[in-house]
Amino acid sequence: MIPTLTTERLILRPPVFADFTAYEALWASSRSRYMGGPYNSFAAWGLFCHDIACWELFGHGALMIDLRETGDCVGQVGINHGPLFPEKELGWLLYEGREGRGYALEAARALRDWAFAERGLPTLVSYCDPANAPSIAVAERLGAVRDEMAARQDPEDVVFRHSP
Repeated sequence: MIPTLTTERLILRPPVFADFTAYEALWASSRSRYMGGPYNSFAAWGLFCHDIACWELFGHGALMIDLRETGDCVGQVGINHGPLFPEKELGWLLYEGREGRGYALEAARALRDWAFAERGLPTLVSYCDPANAPSIAVAERLGAVRDEMAARQDPEDVVFRHSP
């Protein structure tokens, strides 16, 4: 069962098909450059399905980030795993114009805390492109520490380790 988590300002909820349009647009844009993109529709669909499939396969996956006040979807937070990720990765993405308000931090903190408390995960990592200063700042604000010894998805990644 995919949970719904709430924070002071956010509702983190299971993805639905209607979310794909905005998700696909993000992956097709230059905003995805720090995550290996841009991607075409087929690749974006594969990533979207991966985000959902992780729930069945691993007991964790992605949740969409909705604003409690308006219901607007502003992005996604997730715990990724499988052959694409050397370790369980806490990741986040925000749609254009939604940065700088603390949504990624608030959502990532809620999902991280859920993963430690409810799934008993001993650790998580976040893979950040070294040029993605906003994402690095979120990892640091979460209290994650750089792990130079961690396996990397991409050899250039900066890896941050989250502990309970």
